[in-house]
Amino acid sequence: MTAALLGFGAIFLLALLRVPLAFAMGLVGFAGIGLTRGWQPALASTAQVVYETGFAYTLSVIPLFILMGNFVARAGLAHELFAAAYAFIGHLRGGLAHATVAACAGFGAICGSSIATAATMSKVAYPSMRKLGYSDSLSTGVMAAGGTLGIMIPPSTIMVIYGIVTETSIGKLFAAGVIPGLLTAALLMGAIVVITSRDPEHAPAGERMSWPQRWRALRGIWGVLVLVLVVLGGIYGGFFTATEGAGFGAAGAFLFALLRRRLTWGDLFEVLAESARTTAMLFTLLIAATLFANFVNFTTLPGDLKDWITHLGLSPTMIVVAMMAIYVVLGTVMEELTMVLLTIPLFFPIVTSLGFDPVWFGVLIVMIVQIGLISPPVGMNLFVLNALLPGVGLRHIFRGCWPFVAVMVLMLGVLIAFPQLSLWLPSLMK
Repeated sequence: MTAALLGFGAIFLLALLRVPLAFAMGLVGFAGIGLTRGWQPALASTAQVVYETGFAYTLSVIPLFILMGNFVARAGLAHELFAAAYAFIGHLRGGLAHATVAACAGFGAICGSSIATAATMSKVAYPSMRKLGYSDSLSTGVMAAGGTLGIMIPPSTIMVIYGIVTETSIGKLFAAGVIPGLLTAALLMGAIVVITSRDPEHAPAGERMSWPQRWRALRGIWGVLVLVLVVLGGIYGGFFTATEGAGFGAAGAFLFALLRRRLTWGDLFEVLAESARTTAMLFTLLIAATLFANFVNFTTLPGDLKDWITHLGLSPTMIVVAMMAIYVVLGTVMEELTMVLLTIPLFFPIVTSLGFDPVWFGVLIVMIVQIGLISPPVGMNLFVLNALLPGVGLRHIFRGCWPFVAVMVLMLGVLIAFPQLSLWLPSLMK
């Protein structure tokens, strides 16, 4: 147990020295195995992890979903989603904000990345909100929070990584995220209603569209519906695996980009290069986290921690609540994916030993990541918006996100109290 605790301490020390966390985890994992088991086993374990990660068929779903999201963004489908949502609800007070959340939910169903969703919406929705006189705090808060729907509503890169690390069905994880994702979107819209009711000047009402205009806007989202039906319908219906679904999705998104004439040779190179960079980053994190997890599993820490928690006399639900509280605090000071990969080796065995469904715990983890992505001072979505909107100060972005952080913490409590919200759809799968 002492060796594992020293390992965690070494990781945080290296992080303070600005060593990238992926490299910190990998170095500590390798050194830990070397010092406790021998340097030859450490070399063998490292080689095995790198080989198995690089050649694992199930991991091919990650670059395929990333590629699909990049093609979708290039095809301009996000503009059609936003236009359709705005056509129906843009005339309401805060209508542009509601339309942004709805567009984020739709884009999340074909993207799988929170950062990509937030970045796309900054280009699609922000100009309209600024033109209409929306406050910067509300505009950026909505885009940051709505962007997080990209990892709850399937397909989700975080769910794929969680499923691979914990050997949980990716298809069931995708199904489990549908209802929580839609409920989160509804709660975000509820928060917008409260904010605009208390402070009407934050969000003036937009222009009311005629019904013919609405139907024309609705026809523009057929490409999104086709991709969602093919990818998610095929996975849920058992017609193909998550990896095959990702392949169909990437091919379909590529065809849409070609048909819309949005893809030059230069654009194709950029899409492939960006997909390769993102994939390399995620695989580096996975390799490092797996190596560190192997080191932790060689120690007695998981068993000792489980025994200690058992002797506390807390109910199983309260133990999960305590874990989530730890995650919320960690999410304010750590990068979210690294935080999850660092702690899963400790928390996951405890959760399963208490009899909880790993699919349900996976949804809680995704919600935790959503909260972390918009929690100052290190929420990634906040800094993405700050980089893409140089005219908006970070102070306004931080101020705008807090109501939505509160909403997501509330949603986390609802998911803990009512596990069937996550488990009902997976129970219907073949």
